[in-house]
Amino acid sequence: MSDTIIYHNPKCGTSRNTLALIRNAGIEPQVILYLETPPSRDQLVKLIADCGLSVREVLRAKGDLYDELGLADPKWTDDELLDFMVAHPILINRPIVVTPKGTALCRPSEKVLDILHQPQQGAFSKEDGEVVIDAQGQRRV
Repeated sequence: MSDTIIYHNPKCGTSRNTLALIRNAGIEPQVILYLETPPSRDQLVKLIADCGLSVREVLRAKGDLYDELGLADPKWTDDELLDFMVAHPILINRPIVVTPKGTALCRPSEKVLDILHQPQQGAFSKEDGEVVIDAQGQRRV
């Protein structure tokens, strides 16, 4: 079992780019398709805490469901927002990556580079063509 975990949505470009960056470091992570196998409430609370973020910062604010449920309203408590996220995993922002060096919500995808325990092994460009890692495996700034 890998010591790197990605909570992944293959339909999300940021999630795909993040997974590709992990693999570009020679790491084959445990891929959790969180829409099919969502984290439990306790796991979600731990992931959010380990990211050092608030519940609202991990709440995905895009999409019809967010609008339909009126989740932009500040009346919702963290506990209520967590309940919505557990009931509707699409409301969990992604990708969340766990490594031996830490846990992060990897938006943008390059944020994963800060918590990978192995260096990039070669050039990498995002799906849109943006160069992230040069031919020497160095991060482009």
